[in-house]
Amino acid sequence: MSNPAERVLIVEDEPSTRLGLTELVRTWGFAAESAADGEEALHSLTSFRPSIIISDLVMPRMGGLELLKALKADDAECTVVLLTAQGSVETAVEAIKEGAYDYLTKPIEPQRLKILLDKIVERQDTLREVKTLRRQLREQGSFGSMIGSSASMRKVYQIVEQAAPTSASVLIWGESGTGKELLAKTIHQLSPRAQQPFVAINCAAIPETLLESEIFGHEKGAFTGATDRREGCFELADRGTLFLDEIAEMTPATQVKLLRVLQERTFRRLGGRNEQTVDVRVIAATNVVPGDAVKNGKLREDLFYRLHVFAIELPPLRQRKEDLPLLIQSFITEFNSRNNKRVSAVEPVAMKVLEQYHWPGNVRELRNVVERAVILSSGEFLESKHLPPYLAETPAPAAPTGAMALTPGMTVEEAENRLILLTLDHARGNKTRAAEILGISLKTLHNKLNKMRGRVAAEESV
Repeated sequence: MSNPAERVLIVEDEPSTRLGLTELVRTWGFAAESAADGEEALHSLTSFRPSIIISDLVMPRMGGLELLKALKADDAECTVVLLTAQGSVETAVEAIKEGAYDYLTKPIEPQRLKILLDKIVERQDTLREVKTLRRQLREQGSFGSMIGSSASMRKVYQIVEQAAPTSASVLIWGESGTGKELLAKTIHQLSPRAQQPFVAINCAAIPETLLESEIFGHEKGAFTGATDRREGCFELADRGTLFLDEIAEMTPATQVKLLRVLQERTFRRLGGRNEQTVDVRVIAATNVVPGDAVKNGKLREDLFYRLHVFAIELPPLRQRKEDLPLLIQSFITEFNSRNNKRVSAVEPVAMKVLEQYHWPGNVRELRNVVERAVILSSGEFLESKHLPPYLAETPAPAAPTGAMALTPGMTVEEAENRLILLTLDHARGNKTRAAEILGISLKTLHNKLNKMRGRVAAEESV
């Protein structure tokens, strides 16, 4: 259904076509105006401010391609659809490379135009939401429900921006407590499916014998105890999003059936004969590195590649401690409201304890600690006495030894070489992964390794 606030500008030099399209678009609930060519369209931008422009490709004075380039040069936030005769489709394809959203061939089929406009409106809503979240990130250090402005979290947000408007599968991995389900919900909330169901299931929390029934549903009598027909998660999530947490805990047989649903968009309930058709976006998550899960036989390789359209790794809290103040303040605000408290900040000594702790339970553990502290507090500040004793008692992780041991007198180059070797060992020799972790290109990593080998060879020849 179109949003009446969406403004559509029809740019067409043939008067009857221009009038007909303008009236047609108005009947669908859009605000519509028209222009006879590209130059007239540019003059209309300031007064009418269209969000969608439907333009003929070939017109006198200024055609659709020239109009598109002018809009691009002015950074105009308009979605452009081009209308083209059959013989100039190649030019329309070239225009898409220049930034046009799509093209339609003449004569225009009203139903195709309506479907295209509805898709654009969904896309516009998503892009506006992302724009609002970008501003929120700059001003408050958050992105939707996700909190943090560290470099590692900004990388996560960038992938979310790309993935959210699509229906593609997403695979999330990270340690327990890093916020995988929260990230999945954020992707859902930023997608055109936001008004449809978000259904979450933890594959590790359900007995193996019941998991398939939970996901696909069952018919009455399908197994002992199946006294009624039951809808599974795929049916419950139809037109929405299904979040499968701990996907690597799913049995190989169930993984095969899941792969079939992703490929065919159809499935059968247990004990059923009829095929059910569903429109579900799947977001999966695991707390192990997916590549390792494939090697260990926990995750089917074909399912991995099917889910791996967008891949997001959530960093552990110990690797983004600069986000601690934002996270703590967010939790204080939440638990103040819930418990009728008036905590405003964390006392410096208590903050030092929080910053020095290793956080093996990640953001989930931090949230629980802050909730406890807020409940125990009676004033405006969280103090050390409000924190669990184990935070101060737990020793910091031992200083790394071996490849990463740093000593006075060591050069920067030597320290860098040890970091590279340690990272390669962590990545099990995978140079592409090691380069990603180090934040350098694969070519740069190869150059540094070659330089390292050259130095060793020179020293051995002495």
